[in-house]
Amino acid sequence: MYKALSLTVANWLSTLGSVGHFLSDVARSLRDVRIWTGLTVEQMRRIGVDSVPIALFISAFTGIVLSMQASYTLTGAVPLYFVGTAVGKGLLLELGPVLTGLVLAGRVGANIAAELGTMKVTEQVDALETLAYDPHSYLVVPRVIAASVMFPIVVAMASALGIVTGWLTAVNMLELSTFEFFKGIKMFYQDKDIWYGLVKSISFGFVIALVGCGMGLSVRGGAEGVGRATTKAVVYGSAMILVLDAVWAVTVL
Repeated sequence: MYKALSLTVANWLSTLGSVGHFLSDVARSLRDVRIWTGLTVEQMRRIGVDSVPIALFISAFTGIVLSMQASYTLTGAVPLYFVGTAVGKGLLLELGPVLTGLVLAGRVGANIAAELGTMKVTEQVDALETLAYDPHSYLVVPRVIAASVMFPIVVAMASALGIVTGWLTAVNMLELSTFEFFKGIKMFYQDKDIWYGLVKSISFGFVIALVGCGMGLSVRGGAEGVGRATTKAVVYGSAMILVLDAVWAVTVL
């Protein structure tokens, strides 16, 4: 029992050390501005622009469902214009950033882990090191910066579309007027409703890209290892989003 416990502790400490070493390497790579600047633009397109369709698809139906469920819950209890409040607050503060983050953890995190993992097992990463290039400057920093910059933009578009579909649902299916819907949104609006979700989404993008890169560069064992790393990137990235969401809620709200 004690041997098993000691091995578990040793594994945890080893993992913690590896994570710390990886983070320090990434931090040092930030000084290579000329290397990662040009690469970041391409990653912004791949991580951000290419993620817009799936993010908008998810948010559109989220707005519809949120409007219908708010009406079902509030009918007979409070004025129906509170549907607008529920849709606006729910999408801006929570569902917009979190659902978009979870979806992009699957799309972006898995893509990064699979791409870097394949480069690792085919020794392309070793080739960069052999040529005296820092792999973190070429592979990690551009993706992390691109995700941190593009995630709030994607989340803002997704939240806006969700509010629009929630409004259309309320007007066409709930017999709620446009004036009443937006009255509910404006009644309890605060500036925090905007910046809270956007700042939170920056942290989501940062973590998802960092986890994906870390899993990809730690691949061992060929194609099977790439598959394991991709799965871990999605699971760990999604878990970190939920943890960060709770941290933001406790510290800011």
